[in-house]
Amino acid sequence: MARITVEDCLENVDNRFELVMVSAKRARQISTGGKEPLVPWENDKPTVVALREIEEGLITADILTEVDQSDEELFAMDMLEASFDVGTDGQTEGEAELAAKAPTESKE
Repeated sequence: MARITVEDCLENVDNRFELVMVSAKRARQISTGGKEPLVPWENDKPTVVALREIEEGLITADILTEVDQSDEELFAMDMLEASFDVGTDGQTEGEAELAAKAPTESKE
């Protein structure tokens, strides 16, 4: 196993902060089983595999703009739960917020 240096990775990523975000997201993808490693595993931890992929130019900062299927599923579940979250007056939270923001008519 060869050592991976930050300097080697920075040839393919703009700065150290972006390197942290890219490597963390890629390591998460590898460890949860959603994506296969693009380099030989060599009994490394997912973070090391992610850094090796970045060092070799196989993974770039473009990964940060990708929406994972799991992210889409979580968003859909949150939206579904919010639509069924009914208060005591029979309104959903969204309806209650709209009603609170709506101007009231005053009869004079």
